[in-house]
Amino acid sequence: MNRVKIYTKKGDKGETSLIFGTRVSKDHLRVKAYGSVDELNGALGVAVSFIKEPRTVRILENIQNELFNIGAELASQRKLKKHTKVFYQLGKSKIDDLERKIDQYDNKLPLLRTFILPSGTNAATLLHLARTICRRGEREVVTLGKNDSVNPNILAYLNRLSDLLFVLARFLNKRSGRKETPWQKD
Repeated sequence: MNRVKIYTKKGDKGETSLIFGTRVSKDHLRVKAYGSVDELNGALGVAVSFIKEPRTVRILENIQNELFNIGAELASQRKLKKHTKVFYQLGKSKIDDLERKIDQYDNKLPLLRTFILPSGTNAATLLHLARTICRRGEREVVTLGKNDSVNPNILAYLNRLSDLLFVLARFLNKRSGRKETPWQKD
């Protein structure tokens, strides 16, 4: 197998290729949407490097894999066939799985009575940061969906994922004995 060069020089003039070869500007709505998903994936990788709990690491690594699938789906203007050897279309079962995880972890936490500051341990604050990146990605998918076809499950998945990241950040803080910092209205 020959080594493929990392650089192609094809993007030097501000364009990139979507899956199946369509060339678009690097500020195209699709590129912004999958770019934010990619950034979210990187932020989760940083957070994972600080997490000591194997179960939480496994959950986040599975999500990272799913984000690659979502990125591929967003990088295509065509509908991808479900469960092909290369790509597949995100199904509702993935959203249901996130909801189960949210409920499992949220049931271990004290009832939230006010907004809290995104703070705590390194891992928790990085999950809070990833949550905000996730929300941006969600907004960009909404914008893309106004102009082009998008699998609606992607939007729901990102919405639930930001909720899960919030709950996991709270859980990690609780596990480490870090108290939550309530928002103070002045």
